[in-house]
Amino acid sequence: MSLESVRAFFAEKAPDIPVIVTDQSSATVDLAAAAHGVAPDQIAKTICLRAGDQVMLVVAKGTARLDNRKFKYAFSAKPRMLGADEVVELTSHPVGGVCPFGLPQPLPIYCDVSLKQFEVVVPAAGATNSAVRITPQRMAELTGATWVDVCQ
Repeated sequence: MSLESVRAFFAEKAPDIPVIVTDQSSATVDLAAAAHGVAPDQIAKTICLRAGDQVMLVVAKGTARLDNRKFKYAFSAKPRMLGADEVVELTSHPVGGVCPFGLPQPLPIYCDVSLKQFEVVVPAAGATNSAVRITPQRMAELTGATWVDVCQ
């Protein structure tokens, strides 16, 4: 169902972007990089977080780590990772396939500036073996994301 919601998202909003499904798992940054022939930095990982009462998605380059100081400055709260069950409930995507596309309900989406150094990034697409190739700018436009600087 999650992969299908992502396919429906792209069919409606960006039919020129194909959803890529591989035989290999891309559930981690390193596996995704190997499956798609890119550097780990080029994987756009999506993290589901809570900041105070707000749940959000933050998309960053694959090797980036959240910087608690920057995050707290941007959102006036400390980031808390959500558990796998809560992630699935809120996004419909399994951990390892979480992405900002095809969500069952609107969530605030933030793209970290670490993505801007790449012409193309490879975020997951709703399953642990699916992805898309997309420019960071187009990903932000399609998802209504706000650019932030919250990673190291």
